[in-house]
Amino acid sequence: MFKDIFDIKPISCFLESYFIDQGMNTVAAGYLNLAINLLILFGLVHFINYILRRFVIESFKAFTNKTKTTFDDFLIKSNFPKYVGRIIPILVVYATIPVILIDHQFVLKVVIFLTNLYIIILVVWIFRSLLRTSKNYLKTREEYFDKPLDSYMQVLMIFIWIVGIMFVFSEITGKSVINFAISLGAASAVILLIFKDTIMGFVASIQVSVNDIVRIGDWITFSKYGADGDVTEINLATVRVQNFDNTFTTIPTYSLIADSFQNWRGMLESPGRRIKRAINIKQNSVKFVTLEDLEKLKSITLIAPYLEHRQKEVNKYNKKNNVDTTLPINGRNQTNLGIFRKYADAYLHDHPGINKELYLMVRHLSPTPQGIPLEILCFSSDKRWENYEYIAADIFDHLIAALPYFGLQLFEAPSGDDLKFLANNMHQNTTTNKQVQPNI
Repeated sequence: MFKDIFDIKPISCFLESYFIDQGMNTVAAGYLNLAINLLILFGLVHFINYILRRFVIESFKAFTNKTKTTFDDFLIKSNFPKYVGRIIPILVVYATIPVILIDHQFVLKVVIFLTNLYIIILVVWIFRSLLRTSKNYLKTREEYFDKPLDSYMQVLMIFIWIVGIMFVFSEITGKSVINFAISLGAASAVILLIFKDTIMGFVASIQVSVNDIVRIGDWITFSKYGADGDVTEINLATVRVQNFDNTFTTIPTYSLIADSFQNWRGMLESPGRRIKRAINIKQNSVKFVTLEDLEKLKSITLIAPYLEHRQKEVNKYNKKNNVDTTLPINGRNQTNLGIFRKYADAYLHDHPGINKELYLMVRHLSPTPQGIPLEILCFSSDKRWENYEYIAADIFDHLIAALPYFGLQLFEAPSGDDLKFLANNMHQNTTTNKQVQPNI
């Protein structure tokens, strides 16, 4: 191009002619002229590169300041203007060097070879910059916030590097890119073995995204890897989880489809978070309530209407069937545990932190050596962890404190101090009995 527009051959040989006129050897004059021309060329190219880079970067900055979109801001952060600014200088070198080195074919081939390699790498850098810009820009968009963009960009980047390496090898070997790609087919088994984890990660990333298994921001629990926290990053090969103790756990991406884990997104998107805990009640504290007990319990506002209605039904049944009510076991009678269960149910319905539209249940579980489990099953309206724990604690604080009002006791395994106290009492009783025993 430059040769057609402006013949620089006489200019490039000017110093050579001057050196010969000064009596220098023709060969030495030629090499000295070549060295000086190369220094001048690369100095000029470096200057052009500096000017263009500054001009392009400043132009981009001025342009980004006038636009509202952030895409061009990410272009600057990824050095896109810097790489684009190198295109013109390298084209100047590519077009000028054949004229300067026309008498030095070996050096010309080496310089053209290195220039071609640089152009290939420069194109790869430009595409890498565009991919990074696209990834960072899409992450700012709400609709792409939870998508595994890193995985997709890594796959594209790998593809670009493979194509770039194919062009490099093609330049080195002198074979066409198509022939080089065909020769790679014979080594496909080795390539698959080398990139096994990458391929598995890529397939897993697609399945994770298409099936919506995990999103960035999801709370997951993966016991196999000790992960319990929020997903912060989904890459081609790994998923990064920030645990609630602020540590990080890295999980292979393909493990999300190969192993079982727990995703709490459904809970976070639902109207409530489940509370499922039990109170163990001492079994020998369960009893039938007397009329005196009922009168006392009627002073509890939440269950007063229930007790009144329920007792009428009990009296009606017993009277109809001529039941002997001198023994509470005959006929139908209320128990303190049954009344407390109804109280707990009424308390949950009255609690402002419980979602009444979801399951709400107070039930017995099978008796155990640790007492009778009375399970509370309900859903808190507030799903935030700290508020959820506060609501659950508030409910059980109240119910445990309410047990004595119904004549019930909470089961608690005896501690060392309890056993020691019991042993001391038994010893004192034994000693007292011996002291008061009459002489025969």
